[in-house]
Amino acid sequence: MKKVMLVDDEILVRESIRDCINWEQEGFIFCGDASDGELALPLIEQRQPDILITDIKMPFMDGLELSAIVRERMPDIKIIILSGHDEFEYARAALRVGVEEYCLKPVSAADIVRTLHDVGRVIDRERYERELLEKKQFAQGGSAGQLRHKLLSDLCSGFITTAEAIHQAGSLSIGLTASYYAAAISDIRCPEGSASVDMATQQQTEQLLHEAISSLLPGTLSYKRSQTETIWLLKSDSLPQLQEVLARFASSWKEQAERSAGCSIAVGIGSIQDRLQGIHSSYLEAEDDKHWRRLSGQNRKALSDAASGLSEQSVVAQRQRFIDFLKLGTPAKTEAFVASFADGLRQLDWRGAFYGYYLLNDLTVEAVHIAKSIQRNPDMPKEQLDKLQRAMSEVRSQEDACGYLQTLLAQFWQWRAGAADKYAEMLSQVKDYILKHYGDDHLSLNDAAEHVRVSPSHLSKVFSQETGQTFIEFLTHTRIRKAMELLQASNAKSYEIAHQVGYNDAHYFSNLFKRVTGMTTTQFRKQQEQDGSSPAAGGVYHHASTGGIVLP
Repeated sequence: MKKVMLVDDEILVRESIRDCINWEQEGFIFCGDASDGELALPLIEQRQPDILITDIKMPFMDGLELSAIVRERMPDIKIIILSGHDEFEYARAALRVGVEEYCLKPVSAADIVRTLHDVGRVIDRERYERELLEKKQFAQGGSAGQLRHKLLSDLCSGFITTAEAIHQAGSLSIGLTASYYAAAISDIRCPEGSASVDMATQQQTEQLLHEAISSLLPGTLSYKRSQTETIWLLKSDSLPQLQEVLARFASSWKEQAERSAGCSIAVGIGSIQDRLQGIHSSYLEAEDDKHWRRLSGQNRKALSDAASGLSEQSVVAQRQRFIDFLKLGTPAKTEAFVASFADGLRQLDWRGAFYGYYLLNDLTVEAVHIAKSIQRNPDMPKEQLDKLQRAMSEVRSQEDACGYLQTLLAQFWQWRAGAADKYAEMLSQVKDYILKHYGDDHLSLNDAAEHVRVSPSHLSKVFSQETGQTFIEFLTHTRIRKAMELLQASNAKSYEIAHQVGYNDAHYFSNLFKRVTGMTTTQFRKQQEQDGSSPAAGGVYHHASTGGIVLP
């Protein structure tokens, strides 16, 4: 039975379609509904419907924008557009984003059922063809184990789309979907001995890790990348649970396995992602994290070995103090911190002992690692790292060490500031683009994404995270704010203003204006005449039904 989801901003339409069709008898499952595209997206991703029925004109995210995003992220979902607008432009736009059917309102339950069966037959045919292809690939590709290894490897390497991964996982009976994902790496190196003993010990250590992880995450997936390395794909519907597993993986479980098997284990942890396609990014971060953890560990060992006359606790305390300042300090406090930190280094022989060099090297590694984690694994300019290396090699005194730490911290503040401004230019371009094109009724997230040369899904995520608004909320606010200015500054009719701010449907514009401001256009104009307030001068309008939309 195929799952169907409905998106329409008119509650009567949703209730009519939902309640007037005997879904189970017709061979379908009604898996939910929503009032606009923005609310529908997380439900679609969670419930994975086979068929999406959506109205074309809705506030906040219309049916065309929703369809474009669904086609990109989940291309196997079939889309049926409902619209009360019998216009060629709407139909052409719908076909352009790849919808399966286009139906005009009013539409009866019988029409919906007939269309659903037509689309259902298309799904059945595609599934049958896909099964034939998968069987052929399975026969040509070898054992299920080899195909499983290739699937997980392709996911981590970014060589496979989300839809392809889900289909292949289904044919191999692998549970792949979840709310959250993360990649991790373990590299097990056993003491030198016979090859057979080393192999057995590595397998034993991997089994200990697998049992520990599976005790909390039964659906954990893994594959061998090399004789010593295992890639782990961790997934869960609980964010705290996944965070706990990653923390234990890098600490207590790693230490327990090392003690039990007598092996050394290097680990790498990637960030938690909320999309299957994010596994690739998490995997790259885990690879980078493993490198930095190993390098940091080597530096700490060398640092401890070279710390003649100093306790290990003293070494750890010194480096931890510096790391805490990197995370919590500010540029204004740099000079005072370096002066205080250097007091503990006055007894060092900078010319004859290696401890000072190892300490500075260790602190540099940590600074670079933290900067890379903040910036999500950028490629650090080689000339910057070379400059630090040269400056470090020239330290011969207490004063030289203070100067180097000042240089290192100054570079770190630049890296951190660069991370904060990472998306500023792109978002500024997007906002400028909206301000220039808000009058275009076809303006969409796709257009803005194309303008700044990123994917629509990436722009949507960044825009929401950095501004606290969705793209369509910002566009709607811009259009309504411009409409308020025009209502106050001109005698244009409401339908004329609607066209000027990007709404070809005057009735839809009027409803949206009232929903956002709490007033009709006529009421708003009368109020402006009475009190002389100006939206551009600070007038604020709010209406509870909008979920807290405020127009400055």
